[in-house]
Parts: sequence; structure tokens; C-alpha cells
Amino acid sequence: MSSLFYFFKESLQGFARNLSTTLGSIITIFLSLLIIGVFLVGGTIVEHLVSSIEDEVSITAYVADDAPQESIDAVSSMIKGMEGVESVGFTTKEQALESFSNSMTTNPEIIEQLDGTNPLPASIDVSLSDPQKVDEIAAAIEADETFRSICDEPDDPADSLKYGQKTVDRLFSVTKYVRYLGVALVLLLVFIALVFINNTIRLAIMARRKEIAIMRLVGASNGFIRGPFLMEGALHAIIGSLLAVGVLQLLRMYGVPKLQSALSFLSLDVSGNTYLMIYIVLVIAGLVIGLLGSAFAMRRYLKV
Repeated sequence: MSSLFYFFKESLQGFARNLSTTLGSIITIFLSLLIIGVFLVGGTIVEHLVSSIEDEVSITAYVADDAPQESIDAVSSMIKGMEGVESVGFTTKEQALESFSNSMTTNPEIIEQLDGTNPLPASIDVSLSDPQKVDEIAAAIEADETFRSICDEPDDPADSLKYGQKTVDRLFSVTKYVRYLGVALVLLLVFIALVFINNTIRLAIMARRKEIAIMRLVGASNGFIRGPFLMEGALHAIIGSLLAVGVLQLLRMYGVPKLQSALSFLSLDVSGNTYLMIYIVLVIAGLVIGLLGSAFAMRRYLKV
């Protein structure tokens, strides 16, 4: 305990000796970890959004008005037996028109223009347990001879199939590039933070070089000499990480609700446990950055 108290006292003195570089080191760690935290929260929101869209991915196979019920049942049975299919339903022409009418309550003139006719086809509705298999399942339905004989577009059966995987693919493509950009930016900031800590510890070593020489002469251990510098780097990291956690918590309390009200069509909800895990990750990451920066500086400038 006495050694830890000594390390802590010496690290605080190091703060005072090199105040400008110390503040630069803390601010750099703070900004680096804040950006990491924002990307982690944003990544969680995007993952929830993609998952919710994936859950909505389904296949609608339109059939001709004169399609025999036996053929429809055969196609439905075939689809039910496919891997990745959760359930198969059937929507009649009348049900399709009723659903369309209910969705057009704000534009009743569109329904009036139909003049009692029903241009909507019946459909086989496929819910998926594995949205990633949507292309494979759609291709199998399209290749089925029975379906090709009853689909509403026999010249091009692919036009009789409707599914939203392309939307999910575009979303994944965008989020992939955003992740790459985020990782590159975070790595750059972490590198800058390491450089700042390295320089701060180097200045601390130079300021105490006579004291270190005396400690060597009286037989102080390498660990005792290195301790204050490791403690100083760790303190930089802890202060920076706690600042980042504090700002993220303020954003969670005041920023996210305002953003949610402005983007009510999106769900920006992230559980408290997720935030807690992100905060723990930030503190640990900050501590690792601080210790690594100190270790690099000592290895280069402190020969003990």
C-alpha cells in the first residue's frame, strides 16, 4: 500500500510538471474513447434496425386467378418443407383487396377508381425463420414446375415473386463501409493517444532523471522505478475514459430522446445493460491505452 501511495503521489507531481502535455494526453484519450463509444452505440442501433428489417423479410408468390386449389396446395406443401421457412399462408383475391383498402383509408378515391373490380392477385405468403436464405428459397420456388404453371406471370415467373432482400443487402453494404470508416478513425485516434501518452511519460522521465539515477544507486528495484510512470499513464487513461463515459451518459439522457422524437420512425432504444457493457469496454480500453503508452515510453527512455 505504501508503494501504491508513493506511485500515486509521484504521478500527481508528474501531472503538475507537464500540465499542458498531460491535458493533451487526457483530452486525446477522451475524444478517442468518446468516438469509440458513439460508434458502439450507433452500431448497436444499426444492428437492431437491420435485425428488425430482416424479421420483416418474406416472400410473396402471386398466383393466377384460375389456379387450381390442388396446385396451390402442392406448392405450399413444397415450400413448407424447405429449410429456413417458418410458415406458409394463402391470401385470396378478396383478402388482398380488403387489405389494400384498409391501407388506403387516407386516399379513398383510389379505391373508388377501381369501380368494383379487383385487379389484385391471390398469393402464397412465406414467412422465413432464416432471412439469409431468402434468395435460395425464392430461386427454388421460381424453379418449381407447379408454381410456374400457376403463377400470374407465366412468361417470367420471377416477376410473380416479391421479397425485400435487396433492401437488406443495401443496408448491410452501407453499414459495412460506415464500420470500416469508423474503425480507421478510431485506430488513428488511438495511435494519437498513444503518442501523447508516450511524450508525456518521456517528459516525466527526463524531469526525474537525476532522481532515477539516485534510486538506481541505492538499489531500488526496476518495478519501483517504473511504478510512478505506469500509474501516471493509467491515471491519464482513467480520467479520459470517465470523461467519455460521462459525456455518453449525458447524450443518452438528453440527446437520444430528442433524436428519437425527431426520428420517430426509427427505434433508437438501447438497453441499460448494453450501455453498461459499453462503459466497461471504454474504461478497460482506456486503461490498456494508458499502460501501453507508458510501457512504450519506458522501454525507449527508461533503461532499468
